[in-house]
Amino acid sequence: MGISRLLALDIDNASTIEAVASSAANFKGVELKAKDIAEAALFLASNESPIYVSGHNLAVDEGFTVVDNSISMIVSQMLMKEKQLEGKVAIITGAASGIGEAAAKVFVENGAFVVVADIQEELGLKVVASIAGPDHRAIYKNCDVTVEKQVEETVAFAIEKYGTLDIMYSNAGIMGPGGSILDMDMEKGFDRTLAVNLRGPALCIKHAARAMVERQVRGSIICTGSVASVLGGMGPHDYTASKHGLLGLVRAAASELGKHGIRVNCVSPFGVATPMAMSGMSVMGINDASKIEAIICSMANLKGIALKAKHVAEAALFLASDESSIYVSGHNLTVDGGFTAVDNSAAMRSQMLMK
Repeated sequence: MGISRLLALDIDNASTIEAVASSAANFKGVELKAKDIAEAALFLASNESPIYVSGHNLAVDEGFTVVDNSISMIVSQMLMKEKQLEGKVAIITGAASGIGEAAAKVFVENGAFVVVADIQEELGLKVVASIAGPDHRAIYKNCDVTVEKQVEETVAFAIEKYGTLDIMYSNAGIMGPGGSILDMDMEKGFDRTLAVNLRGPALCIKHAARAMVERQVRGSIICTGSVASVLGGMGPHDYTASKHGLLGLVRAAASELGKHGIRVNCVSPFGVATPMAMSGMSVMGINDASKIEAIICSMANLKGIALKAKHVAEAALFLASDESSIYVSGHNLTVDGGFTAVDNSAAMRSQMLMK
């Protein structure tokens, strides 16, 4: 009954599959269970009941195959309802790895056409090859977000390819070199970090909003922030400054663009063991993803689960969708397990006292 197709689409929840099957069934009011099929097999196995039955196809299908049903249509309709971005066009910057890559996959799975924008061409093309599918739902575009012409061209490219632009997810970012503020390299450190993490999103918002306003698209613009957008001491000084500035930029843009029906939001994760995080930790001699994840988990407020790139991507999906976040704008969605909502220094002291 199309169950393999549902599994292929990552619909692997038993109750959801059962609901799809029940909606498609001819006989209502009862759900087919594995035990029902086992009992039919018992009937065929027994020498007492079906001794003269052979070459028979015992259809345990509630009469489905004897009436005119179109299960593929029913299943397709139900699946379509679950795709939150069906037909939407999105640009995701920094989509060749990490959170951007996860978002590209999640967006395509939910029906979007995605422009994978990044400076890492080889990785970007691999991402596209893994998610595009027969409908060509993803395409790569080389884009350095610090160069305005390239951002503008990427927006034009998306519109030329897919006809419109509904979602801009400005995700590209760098950690910066770190170190003491007393020794900060202003050009290679501070200026470069702000160019990528703050100027880049400003350019993405500017050119995406221009396209949306011109075409009267009630779009969604999302930027990747960080817990360092609201707390000091959670990253290098230049990184923290850029992420604080980004949150201010998002709120200011939401204020102006609201009259056009354009939503602007920020998704701010706690630590994730992405390539960017690994590059930042490598200066301390930590290059193993599992070790980085263990360090992050030891600092986390919410225990028992490690934050993954997919979790952040799903939060971005929420902000991108017209169905779920239609009236959410100017918001900083922290995906941090409550880290920024509690006094972690006090909690840490309490835990030490309890020991």
